[in-house]
Amino acid sequence: MSNTAEIGHNSQAFDITIEARLFNSLTKFANGEGAFRTLSLPAGSTVGDLIKLLAVPKSEIFLVMRNGHDITPSLYGGVNTAALLNEDDVIALSGPVPYSWGYGSAIV
Repeated sequence: MSNTAEIGHNSQAFDITIEARLFNSLTKFANGEGAFRTLSLPAGSTVGDLIKLLAVPKSEIFLVMRNGHDITPSLYGGVNTAALLNEDDVIALSGPVPYSWGYGSAIV
């Protein structure tokens, strides 16, 4: 995966375990494997690597949370695909929620 140089030259020999959760309109990308699943990824993996693995189009993602904290925005708008994943992270991906900016209406 992409950022092993940032965490050490020998890190590619290690895996991390995370939990990925798909919510709202993104559950259609679960492909029968379940909307909540535990995954093993190489150390140094990013949110972008997870999104590719799950085959979820970035254009359909409106919220990314890591351990309950919003990490959606990137420096240039959109999903922060460069955020590094850590052991035991719980990453939640969501499509638009009714009455949110994702549907073009003000949050009520």
